[in-house]
Amino acid sequence: MPSSFAELEPNIEPLGSVSGFVDEFMEVVQPKPLFAGFSREQTAILADYLDCYGVPSKSVVVREGDEGNFLAILVTGRAVIVKTFNGRERVLQELKPGEMIGEMSLVDGQKRFASCIAVEPSDFAVLTHENLHKMLAEYPVLGNKFLLMLLGVTVGRLRQATLTMLPSLASTSV
Repeated sequence: MPSSFAELEPNIEPLGSVSGFVDEFMEVVQPKPLFAGFSREQTAILADYLDCYGVPSKSVVVREGDEGNFLAILVTGRAVIVKTFNGRERVLQELKPGEMIGEMSLVDGQKRFASCIAVEPSDFAVLTHENLHKMLAEYPVLGNKFLLMLLGVTVGRLRQATLTMLPSLASTSV
């Protein structure tokens, strides 16, 4: 059964809809390439489908191996993506405000590939699978634009992973 964001740690504090923090949210995400094609109005509508959570330092916000039904966008603070290899945790990436985690599991409901841990008090905007479907039904153009953005993120990460694992492919194109 998929875990919800608020169930992961006992000290995660629900802060309400991101629409209550829409200016702060826009300040963080609009400069990012991820949301470059989104107008201010579209970003404000998207905020209606996101819930905000305050997360204490050292809290797990995504747990490797859990089934997923949400993605999260870091709004304030810092977090790291960690993966367990041979029984040891390795930091794969530092997450900065405006960056997203959990998009693969949001789409396919499969187990989380890695964990995400807040390294300082942080706020996350969370989109659940259920709210994604609501957005698609109520604002199909925005919902499809969001899905295309997720597809672009996923393809970019796949390309980067492929080049990292098979560097000889960097000089060839298909």
